[in-house]
Amino acid sequence: MSDAVRASTAAALFPTNFLTALAQGPAAGRTEWVAKDGVYAKGPAWSKDGYLVYSDTPADRIMKWQPGRTPEVLREGAAGPAGNAFDAQGRLYTCETQARRVIRTERNGKIEVLAERWEGKRLNAPNDLAVSRSGHVYFSDPAFGESSDHRELDFYGVYHIPPRGPMKLVAKPAGRPNGIALSPNGRVLYVGNADEHNIRAYDLDRDGEASGERVLVAGIPGVPGGMTVDEAGNLYVAAGAIVIYSAEGRPLGSIEMPGRASGCAFGEANGKTLLVTAGGGLVRVRLEAQGDN
Repeated sequence: MSDAVRASTAAALFPTNFLTALAQGPAAGRTEWVAKDGVYAKGPAWSKDGYLVYSDTPADRIMKWQPGRTPEVLREGAAGPAGNAFDAQGRLYTCETQARRVIRTERNGKIEVLAERWEGKRLNAPNDLAVSRSGHVYFSDPAFGESSDHRELDFYGVYHIPPRGPMKLVAKPAGRPNGIALSPNGRVLYVGNADEHNIRAYDLDRDGEASGERVLVAGIPGVPGGMTVDEAGNLYVAAGAIVIYSAEGRPLGSIEMPGRASGCAFGEANGKTLLVTAGGGLVRVRLEAQGDN
């Protein structure tokens, strides 16, 4: 396990005070396991209420972790949960690979199905999703493993669920779309492709409609899985390690993980803690410069 984060990564973490951080000393990344007892963890999402949820997909459960506590089971019999996300109201969205749908859990526990079919056919197996501050939901629908044997659709899709109106198809990539994220201002959608080892970007208008498809990053080492962005717009991609790119697609550095990273999310009170699902557990990476408080 390596605790060193390259100096180039410091620019991603501290874009406004990079020179100051370097003057104080090299950037440091302190990496530690929070949990290791799962089967295969993915889909971390931080709640504004001060906790993280993540999926243990083969174990068919969603986990909840609060800093300083042992992770606990939030939901069992969760229909093969994968990606998770919270909206501005604190509601939880989850991709269910076995039920082949996207659901939303209200704060009172009530579950609403948001998507399960496209033009009368069942979805493949929704995998990851992102929710904008204004309530637009975007999700990827690939087919991995056994999901490939039960497909009704003859394509892989990226979809948009607006706050009002019907679900829309954003793209039909040749390879399988995987991780998905939004820029801090909600105007750019990022979609990783597991087969093409790239990330595509789409411009989003005020209505959440996508246009301007382009390959932002090509030749990603490893399979790009879940991803997140920092407040400066830099993109953190779980691809075995955590690889980091600027909003323009320029490589900024990487952070080695003690297990194979599958997803990541920023959390905790300081906003500089990266929480990474890796192997069967959860890894915490405290990203800071020496001298920071």
